[in-house]
Amino acid sequence: MSFASQVRSEIAERSLQKDCCVRAAAYGIACFAKYFDARGLVLQTEQREIVHVAEQLFARCGVQGEIVEKSRPNGTIYEFDIRTPEQVARMHELFGTTGNETSLQIDPKLIRCQTCVSAYIGAAFLCSGTMTDPQKEYNLEFLTGRTNLAKDFEALLAEHEFAPHRTRRNGVNLIYVKNSANLEKILSFMGASKAADQISAQKAVKQVRNQINRQTNCDTANLSKTAHANAQTLKAIRFLKEQNALETLPEVLQQAAEKRMLYPDLSLAALCTCFDPPVSKSGLSHRMKKLEALADALRQRLEQTEETAKEAEI
Repeated sequence: MSFASQVRSEIAERSLQKDCCVRAAAYGIACFAKYFDARGLVLQTEQREIVHVAEQLFARCGVQGEIVEKSRPNGTIYEFDIRTPEQVARMHELFGTTGNETSLQIDPKLIRCQTCVSAYIGAAFLCSGTMTDPQKEYNLEFLTGRTNLAKDFEALLAEHEFAPHRTRRNGVNLIYVKNSANLEKILSFMGASKAADQISAQKAVKQVRNQINRQTNCDTANLSKTAHANAQTLKAIRFLKEQNALETLPEVLQQAAEKRMLYPDLSLAALCTCFDPPVSKSGLSHRMKKLEALADALRQRLEQTEETAKEAEI
């Protein structure tokens, strides 16, 4: 089951107590159903529980509909219909509509309290909402072919600080909400608190994973830096030893060279503890740099001597 389907299932399980909230939810289904006009109402979905929710909501408002299952090559479609003239008339009387309106807009008189708003938005999601898996992207959408309804719905979401945006895609109006914090708020508001908690938990896991990755990358970079520095120092020490110059150096430098050759992989801080008594990191770093500088100076002298000898032969 997709994440969006889980959200719809959780909203469908919600229980509304007040009559005004039940009517607001039924109104949300009507506004975002496939058809809502003088002919009646048609809601289509791939989730069985949604048509049962629609049937129960309208029944509590005194309007009777029927559920139809339609088999298609890609699966079963469930349809909730209100088609008989008597029930269609009751439905339009319930919402104060005729079905012949040139455009459909949200009637604020049908959304009386905060729970009414929540019920209306949740019902809209049941009919036309979808959501990207939050592990991939934070995005929740409502789709409708009715432009004025889309404008009113965007304003309703904005009024409750869900930071909505509106656009058109393939001739359909799209109202969408991004940002994980906004998604958590609107999911909880619609009655899908478990889905909101799941997003919060996933965010926490992502933050920990990112922190671990950053620390790992930092540790890797430090190890690489340490290995490079150790290699440079070892190269200098071995050169001094090959030239029999190591024995001529002060004792502290000889000790530093001996410890580095004995523990070639230790970091400078770790190597400090191998001395008795331990030496400071800055002091040991100075000795290593001194060994490298002496090796460079000796190498340059030898190269100059070779060049001078070649010139003399010519």
